[in-house]
Amino acid sequence: MNLLFIADPLESFKIKKDSTLAMMRVAQEAGHHLWFCQSRNILWKDDLVVADCQPLLIKPTASSWFELGAIESKALNAFSAVQMRTDPPFDIEYLNTTWLLSAATRQGAKVFNDPAAVRDHSEKLSITEFPDLIPPTLVTRELSAVEQFHQVHQDIVIKPLDGMGGMGVFRVGSDGLNLASIVETLGENGARTLMIQRFLPEITDGDKRVLLIGGEVVPFALARIPQGKEIRGNLAAGGKGVAMPLSANEKRIAEKLAPILNQRGLFLVGLDLIGGYLTEINVTSPTCFVEITDQSNFDVPQFWLKALERTLS
Repeated sequence: MNLLFIADPLESFKIKKDSTLAMMRVAQEAGHHLWFCQSRNILWKDDLVVADCQPLLIKPTASSWFELGAIESKALNAFSAVQMRTDPPFDIEYLNTTWLLSAATRQGAKVFNDPAAVRDHSEKLSITEFPDLIPPTLVTRELSAVEQFHQVHQDIVIKPLDGMGGMGVFRVGSDGLNLASIVETLGENGARTLMIQRFLPEITDGDKRVLLIGGEVVPFALARIPQGKEIRGNLAAGGKGVAMPLSANEKRIAEKLAPILNQRGLFLVGLDLIGGYLTEINVTSPTCFVEITDQSNFDVPQFWLKALERTLS
């Protein structure tokens, strides 16, 4: 197979734990041919969606781990599969890329995840489709609504809808200290919508990342455990990643959502669970392949590749 990876610059990869690199390695080892480009290299040209892309070779040495060939202009529908692995934020240029990728799917390209499904599933807001699985949640731009929610739940978390890696997440306790200031700052005085949730003390046991691949559930989660006085378990915020088997409740939630999301074209999904509650549905570039594989001996990249090969066969 010829696989195109649309991703961030290769030089920016954290090679010891990058999930996209893990996908590339296992695909190359299986004999598939790799191609690489950035989202800026996707074009509409001569009535086709094309990529100005380069053949990619993954090398064994850490100091010089990749080799790129000459740039070629290739139609996206000429590839066996296109992997969209550009990291958030989901800004206007990310959105523009998904529209181009949707045009490519109409021309026969096979894009993972499906760009229309990515657009339809805000990583924060999509949880509202499953109200029985989520903690008490408010989505608003109004300070008064946040204040009322705080009066009911006392201990709350406030976060922007377009954040990633724990960026912009604030906890406000029962004293309500700085509540108005936080809402005004994060919400830019009512210009931006925020998500507010009841604080879940089970965060001390970790913010669990559960992977869904091809409609199936990876049986191990990565618990991202906050360190010190931090409330955020995100690895980017200094959380410690510990792989562990799914609990019965986590497995129940994952098995409920896996076929639904896969049917919609979301081949790879990262659920975030705290204390048995669903808090996010990550669909842009879910990670944690390497950490789970290293600690559990369950080979997530191989699981991903086999699922992809089945889907394309």
